[in-house]
Amino acid sequence: MFEKALDLFEQIDIELDDVTYTIAFNCCAKLFNDRAMKIGRKLLDEMPENYRNDNITSTSAIDMLMKFGDVESAERFFRSIETKSIITYNAMIKGYAGNETFEKALDLFEKVDIELDDVTYTLVFNACAKLCNDRAMKIGKKLLAKMPENYRNNNITSTSAIDMLMKFGDVESAERIFRSIKAKGANIYGALMNGYNLNGESWKCFKIFEEMKEKDIIPGEIAWNILIGACSKSGMLHHCQYIVNQIPLNIQNKIRTQNALIDMWGKCASIENAKNVFNLVVDRDTITYNAMINAFGLNGMGSQAAELYREMPNNLRDHVSQICVLNACS
Repeated sequence: MFEKALDLFEQIDIELDDVTYTIAFNCCAKLFNDRAMKIGRKLLDEMPENYRNDNITSTSAIDMLMKFGDVESAERFFRSIETKSIITYNAMIKGYAGNETFEKALDLFEKVDIELDDVTYTLVFNACAKLCNDRAMKIGKKLLAKMPENYRNNNITSTSAIDMLMKFGDVESAERIFRSIKAKGANIYGALMNGYNLNGESWKCFKIFEEMKEKDIIPGEIAWNILIGACSKSGMLHHCQYIVNQIPLNIQNKIRTQNALIDMWGKCASIENAKNVFNLVVDRDTITYNAMINAFGLNGMGSQAAELYREMPNNLRDHVSQICVLNACS
């Protein structure tokens, strides 16, 4: 539908207003193809100077340029804006993160001299989690310490804070934040469980899962996959079967979940269960084959691993496939 929006835009023969610019920039950002880049850049060049100080329009322009990967043009445009709002800063910080220039995101954040909003906190926590270096830890923890109390009950912001602390290896602080949140959504629980997996405390995931059940909080696909990951690390069959029995069928039929289940059963020495899941996968991808080859290898079935590798379509093989089959046959 975005192509149709641009088709109509190109037919306009009257003067554009700020809303038209905003909508067209958003369409170009969504499409992200050669035509969209050409139209978006041309439109930006023709945009009246006074629209640059319209926060919504300028934010859309920055977002578009960042989606194009044109960080330098976004920076030039940002500098040309006389009165910057927190929305404008957020667009730049988000754009830097989207282009994996996380240090630049923190550089700009440290220059912000206006009041932050919940989006700023979320973006900066995410950037700090990605960098996970001394500077990021210092900035992230300082920002968290001064975060307004009402933002703790914003599930998106608090999820980012928990994820950041877990990436820092600071499990205790993440748990304190978790306990301080009054209304917890499924994503908050997922962030905590994922953090436990990252920090070698997977056994705690099962306790959190029981808490979710008590509070009638339904896990989504991501949370179920995190729990499957916890089962893989525990290696305990009764945990695995207990969790699998509760995963809704529609989620069990998703390929990411099926891949995770193959990996889990392989690591728990239940090769028949791994094969059963593998056989159910309709549209197998590289991860599906690699997980099954690795499962054979972990269970001393090198010949089966080699046979499956030979059956694997050439276009799906990658370096991980080769490592898995070599390990299985060694």
